[in-house]
Amino acid sequence: MFLQLHDIAIHALVEGPPPTADAPPILLLHSIGTNLHVFDPQAAGLARNHRVIRMDLRGHGLSGVTPGPYTMSQHAQDALALLHALGIPRAHVLGLSIGGRIAQQMAAEAPDRVASLILMDTGAEFPPPDSWQQRIDIVTAQGMAGLVDMVMPRWVVDATLASSQGLRRMLLATDPLGYAGSAAALRDARAAELAGRIACPSTVIVGERDVATPLAVAETLRDMIPGARLATIPEAAHIPTLEAAEATTAAVLEHLAALRPQPGLDGGFAVRRATLGDAHVARAQAHLTAMDTAFQDWITGNVWGEIWTRPGLTRHQRSMLVLAVTAALGRHEEFELHVRATRNTGVTPEEVGELLLQVGAYAGVPAANSALKIAKRILLEEAG
Repeated sequence: MFLQLHDIAIHALVEGPPPTADAPPILLLHSIGTNLHVFDPQAAGLARNHRVIRMDLRGHGLSGVTPGPYTMSQHAQDALALLHALGIPRAHVLGLSIGGRIAQQMAAEAPDRVASLILMDTGAEFPPPDSWQQRIDIVTAQGMAGLVDMVMPRWVVDATLASSQGLRRMLLATDPLGYAGSAAALRDARAAELAGRIACPSTVIVGERDVATPLAVAETLRDMIPGARLATIPEAAHIPTLEAAEATTAAVLEHLAALRPQPGLDGGFAVRRATLGDAHVARAQAHLTAMDTAFQDWITGNVWGEIWTRPGLTRHQRSMLVLAVTAALGRHEEFELHVRATRNTGVTPEEVGELLLQVGAYAGVPAANSALKIAKRILLEEAG
């Protein structure tokens, strides 16, 4: 898709299921001189359970090109404008190289919009500035071909791989004006602009053989962000997303898994509140007696805490399954409770209608008809 944002047309791809409380969307920001396809393997894996948004940065891929120099704030505002245009209030942000620096800028300027950061082969600044000015001068005089021999050995370990050849083509296809604009943003970026301004959960990922932003740079970035963790990708250079695709995807999934509620009573309460709403859980807790306290703890710890926290299905998918099963079995009180929960799980009225067609086909028309009447009443109340 193409969206007109500010002064530029941005090219973006959106994949995966609707976002839910337990699976916020993920925005992927690519490196300088590439495009959104640098994340193809990761997007395929993440889109099974998450809404994945990829964009071509200003001056890259199919997005528009404007005269430089660009700034990190300008790039960050492009990304925030894209999220706004898509109706996404908050997202995890994964950034590679300059994309990681843009992600940091987003977290500093709009902390309420960034759920967490995955900062890959990046830093808070990219010294020395003269090296970026040198690149600007090269592409201005010679075009992108002048950078190939300088850049490719830094990007990958094995330049003979098909994926490495693909990266080379991405580089050559980048508009020199756009590259120069972003190189200026890297030239001018300073860590001091971000100091003390990032507080969200963060993981710094670095290729073991990255010479562009090596381990020492990654460690400095980790130490700058409270609570951040560091992960390395063996035998990978500056752009590991294609050359070490499986290890890169695993590192991203590990970051997301660490943010999920953990199994057990505490995790169960977290999922129960996120699904049914704080007010419902507070009312239920206020009416506990000696007779049902143990039973409620068992449900919370074992059903909500052991089943609903499992990573195999999203909360959206589990919500649909509960609706279908309770409708089929005629458990109307539980069905009504979970219809009300759809405002938190992301199940749409259209999806409720579709799943009740399935219930009618496989469990009988009377069961589906009764459930449909309940769903219509509740969703009308919620809409009003």
